[in-house]
Amino acid sequence: MKNLEVARILYEIADILELQDVKFKPAAYRRAARNIENLPEDIEEVYKNGKLENIPGVGKNISKKIAEYLKTGKLKYYEKLKKKSPAHIEELLNISGIGPKLAKRLYKELKIKNIEDLKKAIKQHKLEKLERMGTKAEENILRGIENVQTKRMLLGLALPTALEIEKRLNNLKEVETASLAGSIARRKETIGDIDILVCSTKPEIVMNFFTKMSDVKNILASGETKSSVVLKNGIQIDLRIVPRSSYGSALQYFIGSKEHNIKLRQIALKKGYKLNEYGLFRKKDNKKVAGYRQEDIYRKLGLSYIEPEMRENRGEIECAQKHKLPKLIKYGSLKGDLHMHTKWSDGSATIEKMAEAAKKLGYEYIAITDHVGLSVARAMDEKRLKRQISEIRKIDKKTGGIKILAGAEIDIKPDGSLALSRQMLKQLDIRIGAIHSRFKSSKSEMTQRIVRALSSGYIDILAHPTGRLIQKRNPYDVDLDKIFQTAKDNKVVMEINSMPERLDLNDINIKKALEFKLKFSINTDSHNAENLHFAELGIATARRGWAQAKDVVNTGGFNELKKFFTHSFKY
Repeated sequence: MKNLEVARILYEIADILELQDVKFKPAAYRRAARNIENLPEDIEEVYKNGKLENIPGVGKNISKKIAEYLKTGKLKYYEKLKKKSPAHIEELLNISGIGPKLAKRLYKELKIKNIEDLKKAIKQHKLEKLERMGTKAEENILRGIENVQTKRMLLGLALPTALEIEKRLNNLKEVETASLAGSIARRKETIGDIDILVCSTKPEIVMNFFTKMSDVKNILASGETKSSVVLKNGIQIDLRIVPRSSYGSALQYFIGSKEHNIKLRQIALKKGYKLNEYGLFRKKDNKKVAGYRQEDIYRKLGLSYIEPEMRENRGEIECAQKHKLPKLIKYGSLKGDLHMHTKWSDGSATIEKMAEAAKKLGYEYIAITDHVGLSVARAMDEKRLKRQISEIRKIDKKTGGIKILAGAEIDIKPDGSLALSRQMLKQLDIRIGAIHSRFKSSKSEMTQRIVRALSSGYIDILAHPTGRLIQKRNPYDVDLDKIFQTAKDNKVVMEINSMPERLDLNDINIKKALEFKLKFSINTDSHNAENLHFAELGIATARRGWAQAKDVVNTGGFNELKKFFTHSFKY
């Protein structure tokens, strides 16, 4: 799939145009890039079928450029733009806290045109002397540099590629089984590279296939049992081939995490065994007692089987010893999505299209929650919201097989009040509160702001509760214990936002929220129909946080949901 390649080029075009003070075009290119990045199908297939312009945000002009790149592997317009831009300045835009305006300032005032220049300037404390900067801004940018240089990729962007390669390998007759390993098997929010483990008696055929795939850009290493390649989209994949007798132990070992495995090996030693990637062996005679299946290893050590998403040494081993592991929420178990946007605000699809797409996923219900109370994102005022509610009720009556709820994503103002009158709040089925401004407020200010909003009695769900954008924006400084207690007191649900760059709440905070016995809603925050598929990322994050189906309100059917939100439902 070339989706990520094409999206990356469109993002870079947008960045360069913005550096050149070009108006409107950057937003258009970013919208197209975002939708291609999130496209569940291969863009080359879309192009072959002549349907590029069916992708939201891809008009005639951008469509021609995509076609040129897919046909020739190059884009003249992109190459020409790069020549006009200071060398490597666009790499600064990948750093959290640096937008086009600041990148331009850094270049003009400090002659910074790449990451190395930036690091030197920070070391000499040049940035803190710039107007509206300071020490804290410098520290944030330094953290941003570290994030960029770790070269970790968002789970949501890497996972489709990983699953595609896994599928190709499993389709080979010479492969008995192929499975994802490493951090992507544990569904960590970012991954460094993709690890795949294969069981085969004909490794040379499998390795030849793997290293000669059409989307391989570079072969880093090629051997009989291990090979590494870099794909054209920049993702590195490491493939290992192991014998069937050791497949389970190898999978357990390479899934990790390192901390989980260390603890497991310690338990093995205490029980008279030694554990490694080749199997579980009795120390006294070196006889292998397990290795064929992962489950056998855990069972032999006296533990319940531990799901990959939980293997972080956060108490899962102790729970497994007592056979008290939570029964994690299953993939595909959601009955609806309670946070999505349409053309009424900053989405690209109609209410009808979102409903039809959700119906195809087997959902019983959705909530349309366009923005209100903002000066951006084409947010609605109360007059338009009233019209939308009326429209939703009409569409709901004529759309069979799915129930459409009237909701809104309501801005929480700096003082904690809601950007919607009580009269309008009372007309909604689902009321989502969200922070969209002053992310750098003090801990006490941000905490009080959210506490006041949750205490209003008019918030059902707190959207993306910590406001973080992975590798781009740090979570705001907030007292989560106080937020969680207030949410519990006011029956407010915490959102697990499934957008790849959010996954907010994260796994650690989900586990913490469970201590307060809070409920969650796994939502996609979709801005087009394709985004609805991100629900699986939210479920993965919930599983990493030890959440069960009973903890998630939208695993229940419509009647259960209605009972839970009885205080606000007007449906």
